[in-house]
Amino acid sequence: MVTEGWIYDIQGYSINDGPGIRTTVFFKGCPLSCLWCDNPESQQMFPQLLFFETLCVRCYRCVEACPTQATTTNTEGAIEIDRDRCQACGACVKACLSEARMISGKRMTVEEVLEIVKKDSLFYWDSGGGVTASGGEPASQPDFLLQLFKKCQECGIHTTLDTCGYVRWEVLEPILKYVDLVLFDIKHMDSVIHEELTGVSNELILDNAMKIARKGKPMIIRVPLIPGYNDSVENIRALGKFVCEMGLSRVDLLPYHQLGENKYQRLGIDYKLVGAKLYTDSQVQAIQEILGSYKLEVTIG
Repeated sequence: MVTEGWIYDIQGYSINDGPGIRTTVFFKGCPLSCLWCDNPESQQMFPQLLFFETLCVRCYRCVEACPTQATTTNTEGAIEIDRDRCQACGACVKACLSEARMISGKRMTVEEVLEIVKKDSLFYWDSGGGVTASGGEPASQPDFLLQLFKKCQECGIHTTLDTCGYVRWEVLEPILKYVDLVLFDIKHMDSVIHEELTGVSNELILDNAMKIARKGKPMIIRVPLIPGYNDSVENIRALGKFVCEMGLSRVDLLPYHQLGENKYQRLGIDYKLVGAKLYTDSQVQAIQEILGSYKLEVTIG
């Protein structure tokens, strides 16, 4: 039986998703709905239409091509998309003259992904890199993830799992056998606040983090820093204490940026952090110093 998964991007020459030069495979589907998610196209495990309005030349070929009448025009001639009607069939993408539309997400086999991954093998060997599964949440497609990592290791390719940790342990544990490094996201230490920010509580996440650490699996904690949401001194100190309890030594801080904001518009989704301010260097340094007081190596991503 051929194992398939939903993938929305495969990015070569990635240097921020684990050691060395890597290829990052982006999985579709995530159990969290973080307010700040910079890859909103990763949340749903089905294809989605992205519309780049600034590229649209109003040729209206998309209107004619749409089989469900999801694409129409308003009284001013601007394109409108009924997302409830849209089936992301791709007919409008093929008709578009200006590449103002694209479909995010497609079914791929393990072999298809592996074929792409292996093209960059020389970069992996020379740099100590490999393949990173990101998303979305890769463990939401456990069979596909396990088979991909198993075949990567059979080819001598280093594997890194970038995970939010919200997955049942009996699902996650078999996958870890084929994982060389875990990048584990922790959004907030308070369960109630965590649920407000992401849609789920954090008990399962923290429990999985501790279990992975106890297995001795190499792991780096990654923290998206969101101004006014998870950067309080109280939360940062609770995080530092927890990382020490796990016996880990490194935390990667990922300060908030606005690079994903345009994706919400392209998907027809409201962005919930409009107006959020970027961190200053001194603000990030202050957080870094708090974690450093726990004798942790702290890097800024």
